[in-house]
Amino acid sequence: MKILIIEDEYSLLKAIEEFLLVEKYVVEKAVDYHSATEKIMMYEYDCILLDISLPGGSGLQLLREMKKENRTGNIIIVSAKNSLDDKILGLDLGADDYLTKPFHLPELHARIKAVLRRKQQDGKQTVTSGNTETDFAQRQVRIDGRLLKLTRKEFDMLAFFITNKNRLITKDTLAEHVWGDHFDMADNFDFVYSQVKNLRKKLKDGDSDLVLENVYGIGYKLTV
Repeated sequence: MKILIIEDEYSLLKAIEEFLLVEKYVVEKAVDYHSATEKIMMYEYDCILLDISLPGGSGLQLLREMKKENRTGNIIIVSAKNSLDDKILGLDLGADDYLTKPFHLPELHARIKAVLRRKQQDGKQTVTSGNTETDFAQRQVRIDGRLLKLTRKEFDMLAFFITNKNRLITKDTLAEHVWGDHFDMADNFDFVYSQVKNLRKKLKDGDSDLVLENVYGIGYKLTV
């Protein structure tokens, strides 16, 4: 799952990032209003951690812009302000939760997991497609009850395909979602092709009903 942290306090930003990386999330960062707006309008995120006070603008104004573009959802406001008016306004503008600084990182993680649970298949943590069951909470896949061994990145890809079943996923979207900021360092899509090839082979060898189709020159589509 990919998380965007919008925070200008470097020590807190670094602490949250390191904690979430240990928990196996893909993490991207923005430290001001401009860079946050750019990332949000260009990419999709599973969860956004949003500070209210940002250089160049307000997090609440960013929420207003997101609401105009219908890009709200899965947003947790993380702010030093403990104003009831700010909380109410933030939630009215589309935020899902509000956490006041200072806080413990495990509490933040619990809030993130709650938001993600609501997002994943309307709150369901286990999704069955044909003979294949995907457990998002345990990060496990079973085919006819048999456990399918996947690497972390293979599971991340499959989870992304499952939540976008029957939709065309471009190579850029897949790479940016699974690899995050690190994708910008890649010279080509060879690593994407390799990972998709491995995932497709494991599904086929396991006799899964899931079919990972190539859409020539564009990307992929998962069907049953």
